[in-house]
Amino acid sequence: MIEIERKFLVNSLEFIEQSFKSNKITQGYLNSHPERTVRIRLKDTNAYITIKGKSNDAGTSRLEWEKEINYDEANQLIALCEDFVISKTRYLIQVGKHTYEVDIFHGDNEGLILAEIELTAENEQFDKPIWLGEEVTGDLKYYNSYIANHPYKKW
Repeated sequence: MIEIERKFLVNSLEFIEQSFKSNKITQGYLNSHPERTVRIRLKDTNAYITIKGKSNDAGTSRLEWEKEINYDEANQLIALCEDFVISKTRYLIQVGKHTYEVDIFHGDNEGLILAEIELTAENEQFDKPIWLGEEVTGDLKYYNSYIANHPYKKW
């Protein structure tokens, strides 16, 4: 499946009041090579393995394959992941016909807040709430796989 998304910094916490759901997420990378990443994610009581391909030149589209896996087995795989495991809280916010996913990062990534919106086409129009900041789509340093090996506190 091709994932089409745009990514933004967030300039205020107003989105929290607008959210309809939040999840605690822990994720690590078995492989964070830019050509392909393999991620293990624990999301509340569920777990997933995700493989993502290289992004297109604009950074908006890439192949993504994801499958739910056994939570206990995922926990064992987290132990095999590269050095740094990401911890974040994800908020879901409905804006128009789209849902934004806003991540507040914890630990060594404290202070970083990113919003993503998935689209059905690269040129699809979408509403931009006032809390949405600078667009960082395609900037590799804002990919979770980069953040996992280069924590925000060290930038």
